[in-house]
Amino acid sequence: MHNFASILDYHLAQRPDAVTVVQDERQLTVRELHERVNQLAAGLSELGVGRGDIVGLLLYNRPEFLELVYAVNRIGAVFLPLNYRLSEDEWQYILDHARAKVIVTEPEFVPAMARIDPGLSHLEHRIQLDADPTAPPWTGYEELLARHKGARVEPVDVVPGDLQRLMYTSGTTSRPKGVCLTYGNVQAKNLAHIVHFGLTAADTTLVCGPLYHVGGLDMPALGVLYAGGSVVLQRRFDPEGVLRAIQDHQVTNVWLAPAMVNAVLEVPDRETYDTTSVRFVLGGGEKTPEPVLRRITTAFPNAWFADAYGLTETVSGDTFLDREHSVTKLGSVGRPVPHTRVRIVGDSGAEVPTGELGEITLRGPKVFAGYWRDERATAAALKDGWFHTGDIGHVDEDGFLYIDDRKKDMIVSGGENIATPEVERVLYEHPAVLEAAVVGLTHPRWGEVPRAFVVFRPDTTAGSEELREFCRARLAKFKVPTRFDVVDALPRTPSGKVLKRTLRDIPVEEQA
Repeated sequence: MHNFASILDYHLAQRPDAVTVVQDERQLTVRELHERVNQLAAGLSELGVGRGDIVGLLLYNRPEFLELVYAVNRIGAVFLPLNYRLSEDEWQYILDHARAKVIVTEPEFVPAMARIDPGLSHLEHRIQLDADPTAPPWTGYEELLARHKGARVEPVDVVPGDLQRLMYTSGTTSRPKGVCLTYGNVQAKNLAHIVHFGLTAADTTLVCGPLYHVGGLDMPALGVLYAGGSVVLQRRFDPEGVLRAIQDHQVTNVWLAPAMVNAVLEVPDRETYDTTSVRFVLGGGEKTPEPVLRRITTAFPNAWFADAYGLTETVSGDTFLDREHSVTKLGSVGRPVPHTRVRIVGDSGAEVPTGELGEITLRGPKVFAGYWRDERATAAALKDGWFHTGDIGHVDEDGFLYIDDRKKDMIVSGGENIATPEVERVLYEHPAVLEAAVVGLTHPRWGEVPRAFVVFRPDTTAGSEELREFCRARLAKFKVPTRFDVVDALPRTPSGKVLKRTLRDIPVEEQA
C-alpha cells in the first residue's frame, strides 16, 4: 500500500492514545486524528471528490491542514497547498491552472475567494473553517465532518507514480509552475530522512514555517509523522514563540529558513530558554553564511545544524551536513541522502572534474514527475533522467556538496566569475551587518560589478567606505562591491530565498 494516508492506520493499531498533533492548547491523539480524517474523507467523497481531483488548501498552519492531507490522499485525490501571502491574481492563476475542484479556506480569505470565484471555471465546492453553519455556496468544515460521524473510509490503492500533491514554485522569474509530486517521491523522501536522522516515535518536530512549503511540511514533519512522532504547529512564525515551544514541548528538531534563523538568534534574552532538547536544526532555502552557522550551534547546544540543499521538485532535503562533519566541512550542505545522486555538469552537459563549478543535477526516486500541464518546462528540467536545478555548485574530494550560486545570479566581471554567496559571507562577518545580498550591476567596462544590499543590526551602522575596506581585506579586488545600499529588509520569497530579481530592479542613486 503506497498511499501515504495508510500510515495513520498503522499507528492507530500501534499507539492510538499517543498525542500526534499539537497547537496551543489543542491536542489530537492518533485515535482522534484518525476519526476526523475518516469523517472528512467520507464528507469529501459525498461531495463527489475522488481519484485525481485537485483540492486547494488556503490555510495558515493548523491541525486541519494535516487532516486534509491525510483525507484527500485517503480518497485518491490530490492536495494543492496555496501560499497565503500571494495576491488574489496569483491565487486565481494557480487554482485555474491546476483545475482545482475544491477550495478549503478560513474566514480571512473568504472575501478574496468570492472576488476571484467567477474566474474559476473548474471549482465546484467551497469549504470554510471556523464558521458553522456557513451560507451557500460555502460548506462548513465541522458540519461536513459531523454528517459522517463514525465513518470509516479505506485508503484508495495507489501506485508510486500516482500524484500525491501539486506544489507551485515561488515563481522568482515568471509565473509559478505546478510541481507534480508522486506517492513514490514522498515515500522515498520520508524513508531517506528517517534513515539519515534516525527519526522515531520519540521525535517531536516544531513546524514554524508554512505548511504550504516543503520546508514546513517535509523538513521533516511528514517524515516524523510517518515514523510515529508528533508535530507542534505554530500558526505563523513567531521568533520568541519558537523558543517557548521548544522549551514547553521538548522539541527535538525544527526547520528554519535563513531569515527565520536570524530572527530567532536576535530574540532578547534568548539564553533564558531551554533549547537542550533539540538534537538537530534543519537549514536551507539559500546558503547559510558561516558566521550565522556558528551562532546557531551556540543557541542550540545539543544540536548540530544540518545545513541542507533541496528543492520543491525533489520534496526537499536532498543533501544534509551530518554531525560528524559539521565543523570540518563548515559551509557545505553535505552529502546526498539514500538513493539520491548528485552530479555537477558544465554547459555541454558533461560532468566536470572534482572541485570545479558547474550546474547541480539530481537523480533518484525523490525527483518529481514533471511540471503540471507544461511539457516544455518539463523537458528543459528533466534530461536523460537527471533534474537540472539551475543552481551552481561544486563537490569536493569527499563528495560534499557546496552551493556557489544560482545560475542566473552568478556575476561575470571582466571575464571572472563571482559567486555572490562568497561576497555575502564576508559581509555577514561585519559586526554591524544583520543581512546581506549581492547582485550584479551593469558596468560599461567590466560587464558587471558586484552591488551589495545590507540590513544593519538595531542601533548600529557602517559607512560605505568602512564596508568596502572590510571586504578588501578579505576578498580579491574584483569581488569587492562597488556600491553598498542600505535597506530596512531584504525582499524574500515565502520560502526564505532573497528575491535578487527585485534587488536588480532597484535604480542606482547617487551615493553619499
